[in-house]
Amino acid sequence: MINRRTLLAGLLATALVPTTLFGEAFAHHTGKRRRRRRVRAARRRKTRRARKPFKLAKRFQPQRVFFRNRYKRGTIVVDPRNHYLYLVESRIHARRYGVGVGRAGLAFKGSARIGRKAKWPSWTPTAGMIRREPQKYLKYKDGVPGGPGNPLGARALYLYKGKRDTLFRIHGTTAPWSIGRSVSNGCIRMVNDHVIDLYNRVPRGARVVVI
Repeated sequence: MINRRTLLAGLLATALVPTTLFGEAFAHHTGKRRRRRRVRAARRRKTRRARKPFKLAKRFQPQRVFFRNRYKRGTIVVDPRNHYLYLVESRIHARRYGVGVGRAGLAFKGSARIGRKAKWPSWTPTAGMIRREPQKYLKYKDGVPGGPGNPLGARALYLYKGKRDTLFRIHGTTAPWSIGRSVSNGCIRMVNDHVIDLYNRVPRGARVVVI
């Protein structure tokens, strides 16, 4: 015999099942909606950043500055730690540019010469770059032709010691917002308009000193 208490307990349990299932389904649906809203909000923020015109800090714009030095006119002096490049004009003045510095830009110190100059240079990632980030660079192992999408930008100056390529480069960039910062890859990067300006001012054979 089913007593009254057992019957009521069974009816109550039956009534609660749909409610519980409905609650779980509602919570799942609400969670999905919240995730979709977060994704859409992130996309909107990214779009706004992309539309916002990039403005380089004034101190990184090309400008004539006081620069006491002992180098000959036309020498390039690179100061990676402070993110500046100087083109010496006299013993007390230089034309200064802001630069971004990659890991390779910190690996070289001393003096070299510009052994080669290139307009819209091609680019091939180094073995180290491919090893560190294969998902990003392996697809470019055969090289990238020169052009607006090339990481070396509009111009490149290649540093040599005698006939040996130091693998140190002063080049343009597709990421002008990295000027004034230290980044994971690359050498010394400049805004494309700035590296074009520098390219036009220095000849092959010009001395470059990295301090």
